[in-house]
Amino acid sequence: MTPARHLKFLVQAVLVWFAFWIAGLPHYYQQYSMLLVAIGCSVLCVLISLGAVYILARSKPSTMRSRAFWISVYFTVPFAILDTLYCGVYLGHGESYLWKYWYLTLFYFTPWITFPPTAWALEKRHS
Repeated sequence: MTPARHLKFLVQAVLVWFAFWIAGLPHYYQQYSMLLVAIGCSVLCVLISLGAVYILARSKPSTMRSRAFWISVYFTVPFAILDTLYCGVYLGHGESYLWKYWYLTLFYFTPWITFPPTAWALEKRHS
């Protein structure tokens, strides 16, 4: 992947994080019931899965695994860093934010259990 593509993924990831941060104000989704947050997480997981199929199906079979890996990196590592800075440091929760904001923690794993297996399944379809 080119440096420009890496930068594009990083900028996209930060913008997505910022949009979710804004949408979660004033208390980063803590103002909603656990049931409502769980429903929102379920809907978002389905959308991520559909997005994985859409994005990876448009990739060349030779680049699918690489693209799945980099999407997983850029849509988890920056999120974890930004959430740690905001929730852990700025809000003062330290590492306990991982449990208090469990729905954030869920999405540090979601791309990893969605994109690489989807790439693998789509590659099998092409072979």
